Amino acid sequence: MQINKKRVQRLWREEGLRNPLRKRRKRARGHSENSCAIKKAEYKNHVWCWDFTMDETADGRRLKWFSVLDEFTRECLALEVERRMTARDVVAILTWLEAKHGAPGAVRSDNGPEFIARAVQRWLAAREVGPLYIAPGSPWENGYSESFNSRMKAEFADRELFASLMEAKVLGAEYKRYWNQERLHSGIAYKTPAEFAAELGPASATLRPPQVQSQHQPTLINTGT
Repeated sequence: MQINKKRVQRLWREEGLRNPLRKRRKRARGHSENSCAIKKAEYKNHVWCWDFTMDETADGRRLKWFSVLDEFTRECLALEVERRMTARDVVAILTWLEAKHGAPGAVRSDNGPEFIARAVQRWLAAREVGPLYIAPGSPWENGYSESFNSRMKAEFADRELFASLMEAKVLGAEYKRYWNQERLHSGIAYKTPAEFAAELGPASATLRPPQVQSQHQPTLINTGT
């Protein structure tokens, strides 16, 4: 039996039921060549990505989280928090990461003032690190950073009421450890980033994250912090 769509909507309204609103499709914009879907990381230390996300302490004062990830291994290389951060702070963190992991081949980021500053540009140029700036207004092109920030806030930051900056630093370090050493990631065959990175070895440039068949995917329980 065929029924007119508008009649169904009228009957729904008469019964006091809620009519679902039609959502207009949003046209995706900013498909630049620097998108993570186009220029993909092919080995460890090939592409790092970074971004900021905002939070606050219990007294309403601002917290600024800064994260750096290795896109290939999904490792969180840095998760720092301060009241404010400048380009000099970014350079200091990069220098520390370089001493620990070596310099990356490229770094993907948005066009925030901390990332396009001259101090950061000089650091990248001195080490021949290619900057991959995504198109303005296209956060999905920096998908690994966006994914990390959303999960970090959902699993950790939004669940905590930080009494102080020091408490945020201590708990942030614990979440970074959890992310790298305990949290399983579907993109790397349900392994932890630390486990996957340890398996790569010197021939990591030729390796890809192994594919997992959907029927073997386990049911995961998020333990949080």
